[in-house]
Amino acid sequence: MNFDNYKIIPNYNTHRTDLFLADDEDIQACEQTLNITFDNNYKEYVVTYGSGILGGTYVRIYLPETIVLTVDQWKKRINEYWFWDEGAAVLTKEQVLDSVRIGDTFDGDEIILYKNEYYILPRNSEMIYKAGKTLEETINWLCNSGILTEAFSEREFEPFDPSEWGDKL
Repeated sequence: MNFDNYKIIPNYNTHRTDLFLADDEDIQACEQTLNITFDNNYKEYVVTYGSGILGGTYVRIYLPETIVLTVDQWKKRINEYWFWDEGAAVLTKEQVLDSVRIGDTFDGDEIILYKNEYYILPRNSEMIYKAGKTLEETINWLCNSGILTEAFSEREFEPFDPSEWGDKL
């Protein structure tokens, strides 16, 4: 993953740049628990940057532990409040329920991984978007496509202690 234009900025509340990272054991445990394989971009992202918000408070990628801890609650909510019927040609409800949520956006769009490809479940649309085969492609799609938000080039990363997020996930 190309991190050349990523810049770590101080956390808004703490004014610190401490990073909250995953390690290889966390990644392997998540992959084993959920029977998935993360692409190298995801792995590199969570061990290099970890928990935080990228792109001027827009994209949040979850640590492996967060993914595991929230997967059941997320699937229950998706099953109960499904509304992406316009995106059925991209992914069916059953396929989405077979996926794993790996992040979200400030606007409430959800980033999911299904069969080694990333998709976006928009909060304000019934469409589903295929965003890329890697996390880097997905982040670039979210920030540059202009579909869900106005395109922007900012790649600042603001670290957050994942325990501060509580039930907001």
